[in-house]
Amino acid sequence: MCRWIAYHGDPIFLDELILEPSNSLIEQSLNCREGSTATNGDGFGVGWYGLHEDPGLYREVLPAWNDRNLRHLARQIRSPLFFAHVRASTGTETARVNCHPFAHGRWLFMHNGQIGGYARCRRRLEALLGDRLYQHRKGSTDSELMFLLMVQNGLDDDPMWAMRETIVQISDAAQSCAVLEPFSLTICLADGKRVFACRHASAEDAPTLYWRQDEAGVLVASEPSDDMTARWNSVEPDSILVVDGATTVHPLFEAATPTQDSHALDHLAKVG
Repeated sequence: MCRWIAYHGDPIFLDELILEPSNSLIEQSLNCREGSTATNGDGFGVGWYGLHEDPGLYREVLPAWNDRNLRHLARQIRSPLFFAHVRASTGTETARVNCHPFAHGRWLFMHNGQIGGYARCRRRLEALLGDRLYQHRKGSTDSELMFLLMVQNGLDDDPMWAMRETIVQISDAAQSCAVLEPFSLTICLADGKRVFACRHASAEDAPTLYWRQDEAGVLVASEPSDDMTARWNSVEPDSILVVDGATTVHPLFEAATPTQDSHALDHLAKVG
């Protein structure tokens, strides 16, 4: 699996997010506390928003703890919205194009979890992606494919619906391929102004997801980045967290229209 953290608030330097905390993302890359794998050394990436609408991106295949460039950049890059991710591969190769975060237009995306039986249902899932977006697929991960499906499903217009619809599509495809392994995720998306995070699993154990409000802004993470655990709020499974001025939590399968609601309820009946 992987570890990630996002920040939205007053501008801060990246090292305040990934290097300085007691359980920083760099520390988690060596020895995470709540992930299924202790070490996350199959590459890393950071994304941030500056003066342009589209985000900056730095990704590398080195373990995060072993990249000196990251430490130098982290001391200099200042932003009101950061993403950072350390990767533990679930089967696809260690390559820069497979490292998170992924970017498309103004959007950033990162993921912890996996599409169970991905090798068996990958062809079916990729067939769902239209030609316009398929040409933007650079790597081989289930994460990048999930992100592009969300873009196709209306991420610009309705991010929460795009997440819901994509989860339903992936679950339906896995079922049609007789996949027995669970589909699990915590995902995070941002458009430069808002942050969305979601927690879901087709089995009982969904990957962990937390958020914390402090004086400067809001942190969203796969596990707390410090030892003040009482200050962190756990997000329940099948929930969407939205950071947009206020921080709110919504049911994953709360639909925007009666038609969408029917589809989501059909999915709930299948998985649970």
